[in-house]
Amino acid sequence: MTVGYDRDNLPSCWQEFNHINRYWDRKIGKPTAKLLPGEYYVTSHDEVITTVLGSCISACIRDPICGIGGMNHFMLPIQVDNALSTDFGRAERYGNYAMEQLINDILRNGGRRENMEVKIFGGGRVMKGVTDVGAKNIEFVKHYCELEGFQVLAEDVAGNYPRKVNYIPKTGKVFVKKLYSKHNDTIETRDENYFEKISNRDVSGNVELFD
Repeated sequence: MTVGYDRDNLPSCWQEFNHINRYWDRKIGKPTAKLLPGEYYVTSHDEVITTVLGSCISACIRDPICGIGGMNHFMLPIQVDNALSTDFGRAERYGNYAMEQLINDILRNGGRRENMEVKIFGGGRVMKGVTDVGAKNIEFVKHYCELEGFQVLAEDVAGNYPRKVNYIPKTGKVFVKKLYSKHNDTIETRDENYFEKISNRDVSGNVELFD
């Protein structure tokens, strides 16, 4: 029997995700978790994970056998000088951490590496005055998936526009809306502020994947 949810009766989430903004989306008709830059979310419920991406990347990963999956939203903290990265190793560590947080939570809750499906989105060139951070993000996530043996089943990346992504881990469906026309600079400003913040932040130590 399908459980009926409403805005006052959302399915419970795991404790580590209590800070995520969750609500009932009347248009979609499902519980929805909204991600900001630097956040990720994993669920076993029939709910939507949504975010708006500029230069950032979201990896949508799930184990379709056990029905657990999630999404992250991250950007590499690349310091640039004349359009060249001065510390890509640091950036890789940050990207690894963002990916492994998501993957480890799926594995911890019953997922298996060999079952995982990966879809990637974002990496648009929306920030002015810096190198193409979006392209670096795309390069990183594709290289990461290749090294870890994950096949990328679908992608919608690059371009000069932001995009809204709705992901349903239970079914693996992804809905992407390309935001060609912006009436303000909210997304660009958000990405620039986040880029500056993470570029001055210490990176956590290496995170190992569970078997």
